[in-house]
Amino acid sequence: MHTSPRTRSLSVLALGVAAALAGAGQAHASAFELRENSVKAQGRAMAGSASAWGDASVVVNNPAMMSTFDRTTVQGDVTAIDLSFEFNGGGSAAAGSPLQQPLTGGDGGDAGGLTPVPAMSFILPLSDRFEYLTLGAMVSAPFGLKTEYDSDWVGRYHAVESDVRIVDLTLSAAVEISDRFSVGFGAVIERADVTLSNAIDFGSSLCANPATQPLCFQPDPVTGPYGPQKNDGFISIEGDDTNLGWVGGLSFRPTERVSLGYAYRSEIKHEISGHADFTVPSNVAPILAGTGQFVDTGGGARLVLPSTHTFSGSWRVNDQLTLMAETALTGWSSMEEVRIQFENPAQPDSAEDYNWHDSWFYTVGAEYALNDRFTLRGGIGRDESPIAFQHRTPRMPDQDRNWYAIGLSWAASDQMEISAAYTRIQMADDPEVDLVSSSGSRLTGTYDGGANLFGISAQYRF
Repeated sequence: MHTSPRTRSLSVLALGVAAALAGAGQAHASAFELRENSVKAQGRAMAGSASAWGDASVVVNNPAMMSTFDRTTVQGDVTAIDLSFEFNGGGSAAAGSPLQQPLTGGDGGDAGGLTPVPAMSFILPLSDRFEYLTLGAMVSAPFGLKTEYDSDWVGRYHAVESDVRIVDLTLSAAVEISDRFSVGFGAVIERADVTLSNAIDFGSSLCANPATQPLCFQPDPVTGPYGPQKNDGFISIEGDDTNLGWVGGLSFRPTERVSLGYAYRSEIKHEISGHADFTVPSNVAPILAGTGQFVDTGGGARLVLPSTHTFSGSWRVNDQLTLMAETALTGWSSMEEVRIQFENPAQPDSAEDYNWHDSWFYTVGAEYALNDRFTLRGGIGRDESPIAFQHRTPRMPDQDRNWYAIGLSWAASDQMEISAAYTRIQMADDPEVDLVSSSGSRLTGTYDGGANLFGISAQYRF
């Protein structure tokens, strides 16, 4: 099919759409993974999440551990994640062209915000009829978070809003093979909702196209109506999907004081389907009319959420002190590419290259029982980022992270327990970005970022 020079040049703007929808993979643990499904575990920097006794979040974290519960248990957790990302830098529009100029706009403000992450779990031992079987259910958010910049900030061509929400319903069962060993399995129903947006510099693309370039010099590049940053449009994409996955786990308790756990969560593949809304400047719309591009249309892309392997251990040193350790491998290499396909045949497919790598999380923690009612806990962890410098973007300027956590539990009665935790997640280094948008603007700078996590939970045993 023959394509005019103007159409070929303007087609590069479609990459802005790819950057938007593909940004679903760049919203927060490593990248946009959320580990905060248990306030107890959070108080230990998540150490022992797949091996510790008495935490109903094992429905997801290691279903085999449900066999250690001998009473029906309901647990509710909520963690408020106060995320902060502040940019310091600048860049140039129409980078590398005769019309290159500094990017206008501010630093975007604090791109983070306060986001609640709730979880609810239920464990039912079937001791009356099925002595070795325990059932469980849990609602949790394994991935997600949100970044949002001022709409006129200096990096608006790369990102404005990135809102990714992943919610799981997990139904699990555990079978006690012996007094020391149990296995567990769970089915996961997962819902993914994505909203992303960024500005489009139509002026730079018009000036880069030989067929429309003269518009940028009439009457001259300074006062003319067309040019870099003079003709900004906007793209907003919303999409969703529901699909299935699974979790499995093993629990080995060689003594009454030692618990070892392994858990696996499968990849979940989403075919995100939604709608792209374009805003085109009034003086640019007639120029684009013949191309059929940049009109509202449906579209979609495949998003593969990664698998995880978790290895966990807990040791009751004595009646007061328990030590925990854990390591987890997240298979972010599933994020190789996100390819956007549009229902509008005039809008070409666009692909965003990720090439993320698998990443490790390491943590150690401890609990100390002050008395029969109060238990203190604490932990430190290291969370590797899967994102190399060349693939880091403002949607989620990720970097290796350090975890520092403290927590407290209060047994209000034999049935009720209240827990609270605070965790500080600090970037190991200031993340740097240096990237070029689809319309030719180059953004360079550094981020000052981190997160404060405030959690509270209640557990009731019948």
